[in-house]
Amino acid sequence: MGVSEVSYEESRRKRLEENKKRMEELNLHKLSESLRTAASPKSSPVKKVKPRTPRSPVDLSAVRRSSRFADKPSPNYKEVPIEPLERPKRSYQRRDLLNRVYASDEARVYAVERAEELQSGLETDFPSFVKPMLQSHVTGGFWLGLPVHFCKMHLPKHDEMISLVDEDGNESPVKYLAEKTGLSGGWRGFAIDHELVDGDALVFQLIKPTKFQVYIIKPDQSKDGDEDDGDEDSDASPLDMSAKRIRKKDFHN
Repeated sequence: MGVSEVSYEESRRKRLEENKKRMEELNLHKLSESLRTAASPKSSPVKKVKPRTPRSPVDLSAVRRSSRFADKPSPNYKEVPIEPLERPKRSYQRRDLLNRVYASDEARVYAVERAEELQSGLETDFPSFVKPMLQSHVTGGFWLGLPVHFCKMHLPKHDEMISLVDEDGNESPVKYLAEKTGLSGGWRGFAIDHELVDGDALVFQLIKPTKFQVYIIKPDQSKDGDEDDGDEDSDASPLDMSAKRIRKKDFHN
């Protein structure tokens, strides 16, 4: 029994020595040590905290000022809200959209026929056209589109102010938009001042490059005028029946 134990210890010792020699030959001992040192956590250096420097006390004494401004009050930089400017009141009264006047088809056709009759008596040297009024022209958007062909032939190629002259000689400036071929700013005032309503027919006669003579035909007034005139004006021409027509000689004066 004792002999077997000795032989076991002897063989174990020899095995350990052989393993140690092999490790030294393969440098496994140094490699295991390097792995062991790499796996160990490194302690991070503690950051040094700088001590806070106390702030110097603020000097609340008066700021030194020039002698020129010593007697004057210190400036006040407080923002003062500016009161909004009042919008100028328009001289035109808004129309009640509930009280719109809608012309019948008969009245509308009658006004256009009267306008065309008036137009036929005007001087042909001055181009003209008839424009029936719709709700959008007189109570809605207050925009008046003009015939495109007429605008391309006779009106300026760029936006410009033009004048509308009524039968009493009163002029109203309006904005003509060349690209949209229509009247914009100022047309609203002209429509309200002359109480234009749906169904009216207007004759526009271009008497100057930027000036229109405007004749207004109202269906109700036209019918009343026919009844009052009776047979007295039955032999009169359309030009004689229209008041305050522009004749050719008037434009050369």
